[in-house]
Amino acid sequence: MRRIQPTILAGGTGSRLWPLSRSLNPKQFLPLIDGEQTMLQSTIARLSDLNSSDIQVLCNEEHRFLAAEQLRTVETSATSSILLEPVARDTAPAIALAAFQAIANADDEQDPLLLVLAADHWIRDTEAFIAAVNTASSIAETGKLVTFGIVPTSPETGFGYIAQGNALGNGGYEVAQFVEKPSLDTAQKYIDGGKHLWNSGMFMFGAQAYLDELKAFRPEIYKACERAAANTTQDLDFTRIDAAAFTDCPAESIDFAVMEHTHNAVVVPLDAGWSDIGSWSAIWDISDKDANGNVAKGDTLLSDTNNSFVQAEHRLVTTLGLEDMIVIETKDAVLVAHKDKVQDVKKIVDELKKSDRHEHLNHREVYRPWGSYDSIDTGDRYQVKRITVSPGAKLSVQMHHHRAEHWVVVKGTAKVTNGDTISLVTENQSTYIPLGQIHALENPGKVPLELIEVQSGSYLGEDDIVRFEDRYGRAPESNDAEQ
Repeated sequence: MRRIQPTILAGGTGSRLWPLSRSLNPKQFLPLIDGEQTMLQSTIARLSDLNSSDIQVLCNEEHRFLAAEQLRTVETSATSSILLEPVARDTAPAIALAAFQAIANADDEQDPLLLVLAADHWIRDTEAFIAAVNTASSIAETGKLVTFGIVPTSPETGFGYIAQGNALGNGGYEVAQFVEKPSLDTAQKYIDGGKHLWNSGMFMFGAQAYLDELKAFRPEIYKACERAAANTTQDLDFTRIDAAAFTDCPAESIDFAVMEHTHNAVVVPLDAGWSDIGSWSAIWDISDKDANGNVAKGDTLLSDTNNSFVQAEHRLVTTLGLEDMIVIETKDAVLVAHKDKVQDVKKIVDELKKSDRHEHLNHREVYRPWGSYDSIDTGDRYQVKRITVSPGAKLSVQMHHHRAEHWVVVKGTAKVTNGDTISLVTENQSTYIPLGQIHALENPGKVPLELIEVQSGSYLGEDDIVRFEDRYGRAPESNDAEQ
């Protein structure tokens, strides 16, 4: 049996899980279920019992350091690589890139078997999942393109469906039809008939087998991805493709581009406690509840509250007289919504974008390859941040045109470059960086460095940065904050 190449799609913004999920820190990089592993890390962890080769993760350019750090810290015996998408072009092109890369990296002449997974799905029964994957792999070895259909538990209108055709005798079924999201009445008929499965968006097939079908049905996508994958470069932990070639690629899902047209589609039923974690009510559905049907996380006090989801991130949240509600608190935003309306959270995110507000983009606490910073306070001509620098990490050598900075070390030791002077600044000591001064901050120690930064000046935007040297390969001028 050929080894399986797991391919994890880690793009997307997860806007329906705002305010926890943000554009620059979306749901696949958050610990939404167990509070410890992120969704991406959980996806990788459930692959441990597979006969698989190195894990390939596809993510957006702007999420690259989040992905790299989470792959570094997850417990797995497999090695991993990160393939960067310079722009979003949906799943058909993304999987084509993964297929070309898998073939290029194969150490034999066999067609690598791709197991295509989303990074933000939840599966409770790992054993059932592995059994379904093993069934699918034996079918995929015959040249078929396998999709996983979730055995439905309710008449969901938010999912597409797959109609099962004839049984093939190997655990799979012919695909009779792909069906778009149905009405409630139609969904109930699907459940009653027992022949329809939820479309999970997970697949298994030979890399070349997929590319052959893509070339037949969407040659323009195939050609653009072939050009993009033919010119790759390595950048630290990342594989970059030809951005110009990929930008010219049409955007289309694998269902529309290939699966609805191919005669080689097979569906394998999967009954493993699956959820796409597509909304706050979906998280409530799969979470353990108290006697009143509530899910409460963080510092909460619930009174006369039933069948609700309440999550407190940074302060006490109390409720009184609530029924079927969602309450999510973060440092800079609070969501209060009825469970019946959670699919419309995306509308709030759209309004934030139209109003040019930042709350849709990132949290108050922002993660960087060197550590993180938290914007504690902001005024007309000042901004206060708490900066944490990981051991051995260094911010870029940089300067600012419009602001000066005061740094006060509260934990650890800082190695500070201030013009021509390099010095060590320890706990309870401070230093001043004048406007226009070339400077850098480094943690030479073994424990995290924490400091308070006070910025002052006429303009405090994060695009006021000019880099002269950067160990993380970022651009000389950037809107990435404090690097």
